[in-house]
Amino acid sequence: MRTKVTLVLIFLNVALFFFIFKFERHWRIEAQSLETRRRVLGPEASDIRSVQVTSADPSGSFLLVRQRDTWSLRQPLDWPANPHAASAIVNELQLLEHEASFRVADLSKNSQSLADFGLDHPKITVTFSSTAPAALGALPASGTSLKIGDATKDGKRLYILSANGERVHVVKRGLLDTLTTPLEQIRADTLLSVRVFEARSLIIQTTADATRSNLGLRVRIRRDGTRWTFDAPITARASKTAIELTLNELNALHAKSFPATPNGALPSGTSTLKITIEGNGRQEILYLGDAVNPSAASSMPSSNEFYAQLEGRNALFTVIVPLPLITALRNAQETLREKRLLDFEISGVTAVTLAAPVQPNLAPLTLQRLEPSAGQLTTTPSWQIIRRSENAAPGAQTLPADRASVQRLLELLSLLSAQKFTSDAPTSADLEEWGFNRPAREITLTALGLTAPVILRLGTDVAKNVYARIGTQSDAGTSIYQVPAEILTELTITASAWRDRAIAEPLPPTTHISHLRLSEVESKKELLATTADATLAATGVVRDPAAIRTILGALRTLRAREFVAGGFTDRVAGAGEDRPWFYLLEATLTTAGLTNAAPANILKLYLTERLGGNQQFGGIKELDTVFSLEQPLIDALWAAVYGPRDLGPRREPQK
Repeated sequence: MRTKVTLVLIFLNVALFFFIFKFERHWRIEAQSLETRRRVLGPEASDIRSVQVTSADPSGSFLLVRQRDTWSLRQPLDWPANPHAASAIVNELQLLEHEASFRVADLSKNSQSLADFGLDHPKITVTFSSTAPAALGALPASGTSLKIGDATKDGKRLYILSANGERVHVVKRGLLDTLTTPLEQIRADTLLSVRVFEARSLIIQTTADATRSNLGLRVRIRRDGTRWTFDAPITARASKTAIELTLNELNALHAKSFPATPNGALPSGTSTLKITIEGNGRQEILYLGDAVNPSAASSMPSSNEFYAQLEGRNALFTVIVPLPLITALRNAQETLREKRLLDFEISGVTAVTLAAPVQPNLAPLTLQRLEPSAGQLTTTPSWQIIRRSENAAPGAQTLPADRASVQRLLELLSLLSAQKFTSDAPTSADLEEWGFNRPAREITLTALGLTAPVILRLGTDVAKNVYARIGTQSDAGTSIYQVPAEILTELTITASAWRDRAIAEPLPPTTHISHLRLSEVESKKELLATTADATLAATGVVRDPAAIRTILGALRTLRAREFVAGGFTDRVAGAGEDRPWFYLLEATLTTAGLTNAAPANILKLYLTERLGGNQQFGGIKELDTVFSLEQPLIDALWAAVYGPRDLGPRREPQK
């Protein structure tokens, strides 16, 4: 019997100990934590998705709602929220701490009530929830509310009533300052948030008629990698720079005012412009309506302030749009179009063919890039000229091409831009009028990365305007552009214009010019005779040693400014007349290591008189070539004969 009583008592003691340890201890700890913790809100504030502020001042009430990571204003207007202002409010709530707190039940002990702290009729009530409202302006029933009362006597702290109404907390007034942020700072300042790097397409629609009952022209521009392309109403390249500038200007727009009532129909129903920007999985649409101050005398507004709306939002607002931006949007088919006609990499071009179909007797000329030898690295590839023989002989002639001239041609073609977009649907009569039945030029570009050679056709009309058409052999292209008329003068078919300016191979280092003699062809009169050493220094007495050095250097790497068509002849056409050879410049070439018995190698360069300040012709009979001299050699020859300050004798040119 005693054993049973003892066991029962032991069991009851264990149960009592478990109860005290498990439940009463927890109640006491929780009660103590409520007394000692400083954080006002607990887990209920960890994921705030809606915040409603109700203020005694009607202008201070608003509702913020978060959807995904985006905050929006729902009251007093439907508008995107400033993410920084919304985050500041949420952070202030989540990190709210009190400096002191006391129970509401204890107020009566001190003959106090909630009215003494301004909490019976609070000036501001903030309600937040972890779920978004189901309807516009509504909050879920599970919302948590905090009532904000008066400030303390020093004005640095506030009294707030806890959500359960059991405690009064004394907190810093930072919460009040955040909740009373002006509405202008809570709403987003910008209208559109799809930035340039995110944008995937730009769609612009204009009205079809004066009543604006339906949208007319629709321009769609899509992004393809790093390039932009028109999809509608035409297929063409868009200007990457112009598109990015337009998107940046659209992103810079902001609301100026929010009229209470619309002046006429809402812009979303009768817009003059509908602008759609598509980004990554989202799109934004801006409707522009009437101008705020319309002009009755002109179709263009006298003001750049317009009524506007955003897609999916009821708020009506006005926005100031720069008139150049309005013009660019209304004429997007032209203003946003890529003006550069040819899209190619200069380094990838392998051949350029120049032809003049309007002159069928003029054979086409091809500039072909030469591939470097195996193991040879070069950033300036060599080019050659390929032209058909002027007679009936089979095969083609090749000449070395001037790298600088070819590079200049490629840069000219890559920068060729349209002055005007003439037509995207030309008729047969248009093509004939603009000279495309027999183009003045056809430039065929073959380049790496192109599926087919690109052909640039240039035509002219009776007024000598030049038009361009881009296509291929099978498709000539539908778009016609007006281009600068000077382009034709740069696209000569003459081989001499593209020929390498080097007359011959440069003299090897082991060869130097030992003697230099200049004489008149007809009278045999010697005008200059000197010897020179390997350092290009004259060893005799001369009028101008620097000029002799220049002449010797030019002869070692003799180059032409331009070649004269045809071979060597007795007379050269210059300055409107046929000019005979007046001078003979002889240079004796000496090669180190050869015996004195070896025959001397003499370079004979025939020269005309100097024709003006910058023209003088030379010819080499052995090379069957005639060319114009470069300016440094012209000046050096004159100074060597007449001295650096002597203008020399005046003589009538020989006929």
